[in-house]
Amino acid sequence: MASLANTAGAGATRTRPNGRRRNGMILPRVISGVIILFVVSIIVFFTTQALPGDLPRLILGVDATPDQVDALRVQLGLDRPPLVQYAEWITGVLRGDWGTSLVNGRPVADVVGFRVLNSFALIIIAMLIAIPLSFVLGVLAAARRDRATDHALFGVSVVVNALPDFVLGTLLVALFGTTVFRIFPPVALIPVGDLPWWHPASLVLPVMTIVLMATTYLYRLVRASMLDVLDSDYVQTATLKGLSRTRILFRHALPNAVVPAVQASSLVFAVSLGGLVVIEYLFGYPGLGTLLADSIATHDLPVLQAVILIIAATFFICNLIADVISARFGTRTRNR
Repeated sequence: MASLANTAGAGATRTRPNGRRRNGMILPRVISGVIILFVVSIIVFFTTQALPGDLPRLILGVDATPDQVDALRVQLGLDRPPLVQYAEWITGVLRGDWGTSLVNGRPVADVVGFRVLNSFALIIIAMLIAIPLSFVLGVLAAARRDRATDHALFGVSVVVNALPDFVLGTLLVALFGTTVFRIFPPVALIPVGDLPWWHPASLVLPVMTIVLMATTYLYRLVRASMLDVLDSDYVQTATLKGLSRTRILFRHALPNAVVPAVQASSLVFAVSLGGLVVIEYLFGYPGLGTLLADSIATHDLPVLQAVILIIAATFFICNLIADVISARFGTRTRNR
């Protein structure tokens, strides 16, 4: 019993530094991320305020009198100094009050809310397909290095990644939605208030576009990580000891290659959310991307500011999650 207690105590002693290292690595990232978000909020606010066009004039139209324009400017608070406007806006955001849409007079939180749900549903569904598929293809390509399978996968990935999002999406629409097979609707017909997964056929082409872009990038990273591990000394030693190829791949190589793939997966998630403007506009999908384009066209500054800030916050959260997961995976693989 005493030896077990000593062993447990020694194990606990050994794990504490790892926990402290993880906390010491994550806390500075949280602080720097909050600072970056604060700077982004400043840039977003003053950049959108500097957009061309007189907002009260745009709202009232060309027939409005100067007195009406001035009255609306005072009503919107645009007559106050920019720093005062920013302080009121960011204070409201921290309280959960994102302001009011200038187009329909609804709270920005209500306008953005279901769009956030739609966009995140689209991205999450795509990532749930792309990430496992990337690992399978990456392991397959690494296991069959320099063979026909490896060359074919690499060639397809290069071609897909060379295409812009809208070109790839247009090709999928032409192939599966209009001229060739006509299997799926070319436009995402999702009524307002309906949940995206109630209309699975409308999700297929946008999800397929994201999956192709993400998988062809992630699989190459998994392949490169797997090859680095397979060429390491300890894997060569395991091979000389007679361990099976399958055990070497999945027991020794894959756990050590998963860390960079996890980091890249979170980044791809964030980048895909930022790139939804093109994909959602192409397929008419009612998400953050189309809302961003509409708010720019209508000069709806509160909605525009909210959407950009949400996307920026998503980048920060995804990177933080990647750091936490990578720290835990990295500790486990070093302790193997």
